[in-house]
Amino acid sequence: MEIVFFAVAMLACLIGKICGIGGGVIIKPVLDAYGLLSVEAINYLSGCTVFGMCLLSVCRGFLRGKSQIALKTSTPLAVGAAMGGVFGKSVFSLLQQEMKVPEQAGAVQASLLFVITLLTLFYTVRKDGIVTLHVKSGVVSIMIGAVLGALGSFLGIGGGPMNIAALYFFYSMSTKEAAQNSLYIIFISQGAGLLRELFLGSIPDVSMYILAGMILFGIIGGALGSRINFYLSERAVQRLFEGLLILIMCINVYNISAIIF
Repeated sequence: MEIVFFAVAMLACLIGKICGIGGGVIIKPVLDAYGLLSVEAINYLSGCTVFGMCLLSVCRGFLRGKSQIALKTSTPLAVGAAMGGVFGKSVFSLLQQEMKVPEQAGAVQASLLFVITLLTLFYTVRKDGIVTLHVKSGVVSIMIGAVLGALGSFLGIGGGPMNIAALYFFYSMSTKEAAQNSLYIIFISQGAGLLRELFLGSIPDVSMYILAGMILFGIIGGALGSRINFYLSERAVQRLFEGLLILIMCINVYNISAIIF
């Protein structure tokens, strides 16, 4: 069983590093499909894995002087995402309490993730013909980040594709630039979410062996993704991102049907 967790963590973070989606949007639905752990445990493992990968990625970029992170833009987004994450987590907890069957909350997550992924794919494919914005206001950025954080936390994915689409549209970023800034936002928001769970004592019961292994393999995947990303063009990264969105939608359809039927 452990091999499944470690392989998913490494591949998700490898692709997540290249595309800037972190990896949670892959880890979450794939582990849901296996049905080995509870929704809460999967959310926690996914968050810790992605946080570890993003930490390495952000630090390496700054230390090597090759970072494309726009701090004045992405920091307010990250702060807003951290605040919105608290709301999203609370809404999901309330949803679980209202559901008679715990798995039904997972079906709601999968359904909403499918819709958001579909909209993100549609925008990404058509983005060259869409007029983009250049948001400068820190307050507006915090508000945008809050929406992204609430959705990401509710879905248990940390932001992922939504961050990329928002950075494309509201800040007119290129594909690779959006990827780096997205990882920075995920790093801050996920870190804040994990600290909140620690202080509240709401950490789910998970194997420390699996947790440590997923973080380690997630970091390895992120490091490999960084090397591969260096050789890929902007167009290749975008095509990989689009293909990934289609795969995520297929996995979510499977998860929804498995829970319902």
